[in-house]
Amino acid sequence: MNTEKVTLKEKVGYGLGDAASSMFWKLFGMYLMFFYTDIFGIEAAVVGTMFLVTRIWDSLFDPIVGVVSDRTESKWGKFRPYLLWVAVPFGVLGVLTFTTPDFSPTGKIVYAYITYSLMMMVYSLINVPYASLLGVMSSDPKERTALSSYRMIFAFLGSILALILIEPLVKLFGGSGEGANLTFGWSMTAIVFAVIAVIFFLCTFSWTKERIRPIKETGNSLKEDVNDLLVNKPWWILLGAGIAALIFNSIRDGAAVYYFKYYAIAPDTFDLGIIGSALSLTTIYLVLGQGANILGILFVTPVSNRIGKKKTYLFAMLFATVFSIAFYFVGKDNILLMLILQVLISACAGSIFPLLWSMYADIADYSEWKTGRRATGLIFSSSSMSQKFGWSIGGALTGWLLAYFGFQANVEQTVEAQDGIRMMLSFLPAIGTVLSVVFISLYPLTEQKLQEITTDLANKRKDQK
Repeated sequence: MNTEKVTLKEKVGYGLGDAASSMFWKLFGMYLMFFYTDIFGIEAAVVGTMFLVTRIWDSLFDPIVGVVSDRTESKWGKFRPYLLWVAVPFGVLGVLTFTTPDFSPTGKIVYAYITYSLMMMVYSLINVPYASLLGVMSSDPKERTALSSYRMIFAFLGSILALILIEPLVKLFGGSGEGANLTFGWSMTAIVFAVIAVIFFLCTFSWTKERIRPIKETGNSLKEDVNDLLVNKPWWILLGAGIAALIFNSIRDGAAVYYFKYYAIAPDTFDLGIIGSALSLTTIYLVLGQGANILGILFVTPVSNRIGKKKTYLFAMLFATVFSIAFYFVGKDNILLMLILQVLISACAGSIFPLLWSMYADIADYSEWKTGRRATGLIFSSSSMSQKFGWSIGGALTGWLLAYFGFQANVEQTVEAQDGIRMMLSFLPAIGTVLSVVFISLYPLTEQKLQEITTDLANKRKDQK
């Protein structure tokens, strides 16, 4: 076993990769539905269906990328090359997704389907190998949790950067008032984030290192890899927990912009002296959420080292359920309580993601221990797949629920529509946290079991030398 220490520079480099992804993840998760309905002029129900169709295909595409990356051999390793090869296409497709050609209503829908589908495929091509890096940078379970924490801290820092800059940049490039060209503003904003993302991905490629090699270097057949995955009980459990957690986050994120535009009573903007522009309540709410995510991540490593990953996950999701339900009862003018609950919910939600990624690395070890074969890319692609699938369901539900509750863009909403939007930030996403708790309660890999697996694998690798 290679015991070479993971350096601080390498941890930072690994984190920058998720900072790059998260900028566009927040653009998609929190603004894309709004962009399509209120800027591009597509009906909410149509967007919801598009999200479901494109994201389900993209979710199924992730395992394909995992299988291919597992079989990639290059002087840079199995997974790092994709950071080099796909960084620029990622940026280009990100810009095209937020470009609004003057097409007919049908043409707009077709354009949205094509650009968004391609963007999600490119997202998979860079993110599945990126996630898989965690499984080969270190074999130490605690080191993996630390790496996951760096990853998620940088992810949320990237999200905060995006959320602070999105609205000011749109106004800067597109103007404000009656003469504003918001379509141009959104396209130029996407270009800014694309350039930053490409630079960050290239830094991740340059600063990280692959260390762990499988016990058996001979090529596994695809059938063997898939069969190993299908009989891996911890994988199925974590897949369900991850999908449920993403449904929770996706519905809350997608509905937040509508909540503050059409329900909450507050000043349009708050002048905080940031980059010379006042920030909307939506931005403040979302940025606070990302900051609270980081707070949750800072606590997750010491807490999970003390009580275990499974118990930490369970408690975090239980508290998120309670706080989410409480959000429904907040008055439309009680801004302070909205922000307090956002911090509490986000701290709980943020803490689970480094746990999920670290647990997928543990599952890769478990699979190799059981079968003698290692398929890191395929297993980590399932984590990306659960993200996309949960996001797909949550995104589709957001559009369908808006349509069901009678939402109409850019007009005053009915009482039924406003109440529906409130439900989308409270009771409805809480269903996802409850399901996630049920799944994770069945997770069998305790810290004692993982120590046994790690020691056994280390001895087998030592015997190979």
